[in-house]
Amino acid sequence: MKAGRRTLGLRHRLVLAFALVALLVSAVLAISTYLLSRGYLLAQRERVVQHQSFADAVFVQRRLESAGADVSAVLTAAGTPAGHTIILKWRGQWYASALDQGRGAVPTAIQHQISSGAAATLRFRSADGPALVVGVPVKSVGAEFYEIAPLTELDGTLRLLSGILIGGALLATAAGAALGAWASRSVITPLNRVAVTAASIAGGELDSRLAATDDPELATIVGSFNSMVDTLQQRITRDARLAADVSHELRSPLTTLVGSVDLLNARRDELPERSQRALDLVTADLQRFRRLLDDLLELARSDAGLDRRPGAVIDLGDLLRQVLSEVGQPPSMLTGTADVLVKADKFRLCRLFRNLFDNANTHGGGLTGVEMTRLQEDVLVLIDDDGAGIRPEDRERVFERFATSATKRGSSSGTGLGLALVAETAAAHGGSVWCSTSPRGGARFVVRLPESNDQAETP
Repeated sequence: MKAGRRTLGLRHRLVLAFALVALLVSAVLAISTYLLSRGYLLAQRERVVQHQSFADAVFVQRRLESAGADVSAVLTAAGTPAGHTIILKWRGQWYASALDQGRGAVPTAIQHQISSGAAATLRFRSADGPALVVGVPVKSVGAEFYEIAPLTELDGTLRLLSGILIGGALLATAAGAALGAWASRSVITPLNRVAVTAASIAGGELDSRLAATDDPELATIVGSFNSMVDTLQQRITRDARLAADVSHELRSPLTTLVGSVDLLNARRDELPERSQRALDLVTADLQRFRRLLDDLLELARSDAGLDRRPGAVIDLGDLLRQVLSEVGQPPSMLTGTADVLVKADKFRLCRLFRNLFDNANTHGGGLTGVEMTRLQEDVLVLIDDDGAGIRPEDRERVFERFATSATKRGSSSGTGLGLALVAETAAAHGGSVWCSTSPRGGARFVVRLPESNDQAETP
């Protein structure tokens, strides 16, 4: 396929196919009807003119057989139909019933046939339009009789017929295209419903199903699709609940370990220096393990559909200042637009920004700025750090689960789930998050959330 070449969609191909088929069928019918009608009308006209011509030839023959006949008077007395012209060749002279007609009005081709002694009929185009000439040799008086009949009226009838047939063919083509549009809509609409439902399921709405239908052709597809989604939902829910149950069961031994380590830390002065260093390592690993377990439990609840959905309208500026205070940063670090309202779960949104602020402090050399700005119907929160930035090829990978970065000591720090939870939470609120480069060269995380026009809830 050549570059830049556009492929017609299924709907356009169906409309085009119906239109072409309708055009082909109507064209064949129109051409056949025109040819049959033309042949019939011309044949009928020829029979009428031939009958009239033979009768007029007999009349002229009888008059010329009389002694002293006046040829001009004979032709005038023949009483031909209006528009017909009689031309007679007798004794080497040419006579005509019309003053403006003569030998030149008779085609040469029919003159040769009449000279041979056989009657002939010929259609030709005269100066006044299409015409029909019938030649009859009158051997008894040595004359050649020609009668010319105009075909202008018949030609007008055929032209009207051709116009009607062409208009009918175009109308049939338009009707075929309309039928194709209706048929394509009947075909595409169920596919669009499947696509919309599949997109909803892919977005996390596992309860989405195709509506039941009375169409026997679609009932099987709808049933199979819904059955597949039911199986998928059951499997995802079972796996997510298993992860949640495992994480929950690990809390008890973890709590016991944390309590034991806290007890040791309370009496760490009684331990030798070597034991204190070991205790510090155990304490750090337990804290990391606890964060990992909390993140796993939250992700499992999100996958199982047990997480809370956005429901309250809150002031995003107040929430950001609160989270900044919790991570040890001055609330005045927040700049930009004020009085921005969003509909969200406050607890989950706090955790989203806390993870981003902790990520900037832990891996980005420190948080340097937080800015709010509006973009059409959305609000953007820009979070900058003072680190070396994130390579373009890693900017999507950092939001994957268990994606971690290396510290200066070369070891992996963090649980690898913080930014994954950020992406999950932003998507659950109808927004998104991405990474770019800040003006100072560090990393910039951008959170997009839909702005709400409702009133914020009062505490």
